[in-house]
Amino acid sequence: MPATYAYLGPEGTFTEVALRTLPETATRELLPMLSVPAALDAVRAGEAEAAFVPIENSVEGGITTTLDELVSGEPLMIYREVLLSITFALLVRPGTRLEDVKTVTAHPAAQAQVRNWMKAHLPDALWESAASNADGARLVQEGRYDAAFAGEFAAARYGLVPLETNIHDADNAQTRFILVGRPARPAAPTGADKTSVVIWQRDDHPGGLRDLLGEFAVRGVNLMLLQSRPTGEGIGNYCFAVDAEGHISERRVAESLMGLKRSCLKVRYLGSYPRADVTDVTDVTADALRRPLSGTTDAEFVAAAEWVARCQDGRFPD
Repeated sequence: MPATYAYLGPEGTFTEVALRTLPETATRELLPMLSVPAALDAVRAGEAEAAFVPIENSVEGGITTTLDELVSGEPLMIYREVLLSITFALLVRPGTRLEDVKTVTAHPAAQAQVRNWMKAHLPDALWESAASNADGARLVQEGRYDAAFAGEFAAARYGLVPLETNIHDADNAQTRFILVGRPARPAAPTGADKTSVVIWQRDDHPGGLRDLLGEFAVRGVNLMLLQSRPTGEGIGNYCFAVDAEGHISERRVAESLMGLKRSCLKVRYLGSYPRADVTDVTDVTADALRRPLSGTTDAEFVAAAEWVARCQDGRFPD
């Protein structure tokens, strides 16, 4: 029996399109779920090998539902990420005209990506959120809404037609998706990796966040994402989700995490995995691939440790 990948469904979501770009899906059973928590809980319950869910888009930032699920509950680990360019179509039942559209629906993350288009073309339409863009298409099929913003590819699946296509407020909009499984040894480093963690401060004090970020900065580790999320323990209590360049097997990253573990109330490791925005790690001119700063390579960390050892042995090297 093939292993199962759960994903944010139903069928016809951008999540499904992104998931099918992974070669291993040819040998996996794909299980659509109606929400991000349901997909991740399927992994926690052992009903799926992994879950594939959105975590960030280039227009509105982090997908808070996914971040909050990774922050709380039984730990999970990120193994892969996929970037997908996003444009929307306005899907309607056959015969619907633009002037007939009084209600529209889609996933909340879609709203920020079509807001200006709606102001220009559907200024009086009422927006209501759906569990996913494809679920919005299903609700239109059932007659509950006049139109849905979704991928054009979802039209045939739900018996709808694209009234308008290529809808987006921002050019080159992308959504980042992650493949999440139960914790295990991370894959070997590729030379273009990302490490994700969640950090809880020990106490609230002036410069507290600066101190946390300093653990990365002094070791030359660049941060790619920093987002605060409430802990649920009262106003002003936050944890911080961080994506850092590099792999936990690299000295500069590992020592950054050790520094955080010493000084923080709690650190949750979410995984080290290949970056989706770098396709050729041998291309030294790649804009997205930042080379380690002088003094922060593994060889330089080893040399510094050997120097300290010689000092401890009384050899006092230069």
